[in-house]
Parts: sequence; C-alpha cells; structure tokens
Amino acid sequence: MYDLDTRKRALALVAQGFSKNSVSKQTGISRAAIRSWQTRTDPLGRGRAADCPRCCDMPNNPEAPAAYAYLLGLYLGDGCISSSKRGVYFLRIACADSWPGLIDACAEAMQLVRPGNKVFRVQRQGCQNVTCYSKHWPCLFPQHGPGKKHERTISLEPWQQQIVRAHPWEFIRGLIHSDGCRVTNWTTRLIGGERKRYEYPRYFFTNLSAEILGLFTDALDLVGVQWRQANKRNISVARRASVALMDAHVGPKY
Repeated sequence: MYDLDTRKRALALVAQGFSKNSVSKQTGISRAAIRSWQTRTDPLGRGRAADCPRCCDMPNNPEAPAAYAYLLGLYLGDGCISSSKRGVYFLRIACADSWPGLIDACAEAMQLVRPGNKVFRVQRQGCQNVTCYSKHWPCLFPQHGPGKKHERTISLEPWQQQIVRAHPWEFIRGLIHSDGCRVTNWTTRLIGGERKRYEYPRYFFTNLSAEILGLFTDALDLVGVQWRQANKRNISVARRASVALMDAHVGPKY
C-alpha cells in the first residue's frame, strides 16, 4: 500500500505536465494506480482496494477474463462511461430491443466483471441501456476519456492485449454484437446460359475509429479469419471458410 506522501508526489509530477506513463517509469507505480489517485488521493480502508483488480498496489487481470473480453468489445462499439455527482462512474451499453439474447449476454458479462455491483436495464425508445455503477470503470476501461471515441486515440493496455490474445473470439463477438452484423448478400451468375440469383452470407463491422477497426482486424488475424476493408469505416468478411469460422464462434445477433 502506497502512503499518502508517495501518492501526492506522483500526482505532483502529473500536475507538472509529466504523462502517467512517464511518472510510472520514474516511480515504479502503475498507471492504473496513478489514475485512481486522481479520483481519490486518500488510501482506501483495509480490504476495499481489493474490490478492483486494477487499482490495487499489485494490479491483476479481471477474474472473468472471457466475459471481460466480450464486454470490452461491446464497450468499444456501443458503450460509454460517465461520472455522477458523487464521483461514481456508470458504464452504459446501448442494446437494441431487436436482440433480447444480446441484452442478456451483455448484462451477464457486466455482472461477471463487477460481481459486487448491481446491473440494471433502462428502457429507451427502441433499445435498453444495460448499466452498472462502480468507482472502478475507468480502471477497467482506461480507453475512457473526454469526447467521442473516434475523435481520440484508442489503444489497449498491455494487460488488455493479453486478455484479447487469450480470448480473441469473445472480443470479436463483442465488437460484432455492438457495431457489426451478419447479412445475406446476393449476386447473379450465368449458369448454362441462364442468369441465376446466388446468395451468400457475410459479416460486416462498421466503426468511425480507425484504431477500433484495427483492433478488430488484429483479432481476426489471430484466429485466421480473412477480411478486407470495404471502405474507410467498414470491414468485410466474405470468404466461405472465414464466414464458417465466424458462424461457429460468433453467429448472427439474437
């Protein structure tokens, strides 16, 4: 446990303009700990720091890494983190009413990642916001920041990269469930002198952030799925073998 003077010295370096990464290298203190001190400087009481696996003195990965990988994908697509007047943060994932199974999967993953916090659903027009309050969402999702995701740099911390490498399909599934879809395309072919309609399935992932698109394609590369960039903000998976892989591990929304 770092004492109050150590915390204040680290925060003073940040206040002088040093980045959290630089302060971490100078002091040996994790960036997650420094980030959490910016919200609360005083040490937590005994046992309370263990409530968050990231902002304790010896950070660990979340206890449910597969659920975290899925929730990370959902967050990068349709999620946001906001703060309340009491300094508590809430994670909100917008899920369309058309996909009740997706809503349940989102709520389950959120509960597994924060088992000590209540997950609830707020009905909005055409969608439900799956929501959970916690002081530690910025620790668990350090991509949180001011402005829209596509207007700021999005990159994964090394510990998040480790989780995604261990659970790439869950991460891909979360991204597809947020900003992706499985559709049936069609074209025509000349067969025996007669033009016939030919249908085939494909997956699309759409996002305005080039960094998030890159995280998606990096994960596809990990699992051997072939993809192409259809345009500036769309990734397409259309080759038969790759679609079959996606169907086996992701499937259409439900």
